[in-house]
Amino acid sequence: MIAKLKGRLDSTGLDHAIIDVGGVGYLVGASSRTLAALGPVGEAVTVHTEMLVSDDAIRLVGFSRAEERDWFRLLTGVQGVGSRVALAILSALEPAELHRAVATGDKAMVARANGVGPKLAQRIVNELKDKIGAVPTSAGAVGIGLTAVPSGGFSADALSALQNLGFRPAEASSAVAAAEEELGDGASLDALVRLALRKAAK
Repeated sequence: MIAKLKGRLDSTGLDHAIIDVGGVGYLVGASSRTLAALGPVGEAVTVHTEMLVSDDAIRLVGFSRAEERDWFRLLTGVQGVGSRVALAILSALEPAELHRAVATGDKAMVARANGVGPKLAQRIVNELKDKIGAVPTSAGAVGIGLTAVPSGGFSADALSALQNLGFRPAEASSAVAAAEEELGDGASLDALVRLALRKAAK
């Protein structure tokens, strides 16, 4: 699984960017917010990615911040929300705004995104209200129902690894936070994932 790309921004389109990593161009779908955050063509960029595998294609979706990727995973877990709709929502709302909308049941705010009608907005709010403990606030503080995710360099990748192994977002977040606190900032990704797995399995 490709969790992150670090390279040079080769070009951008309406809904994608091409990242040159060692001479290989990766086509990465992205929200308008992420595309705006990437900066000028030719500059060095780092994007957090989610790999989408279907019967006929393998696609990458990129995000300027790990918390956007976390929200993308939560959104696409809702029935009726595909990758395009999730990106439309992330184009219309900052993660903090999206969290506030879900926490307060503000379906009208969610429905501001292209392709999201009132019924789908209501379903998103209803289904995610109990799951938003997986998503950190922009300041890293704990908000309504939130679990703070550690800010170390490998925490987002460790969180992704645990979720891919089937742990719920809130469980994975708590385990990674506890593991990083015990190991300290200098821990390797392998050590962080191993300890987090032990803590999550307790």
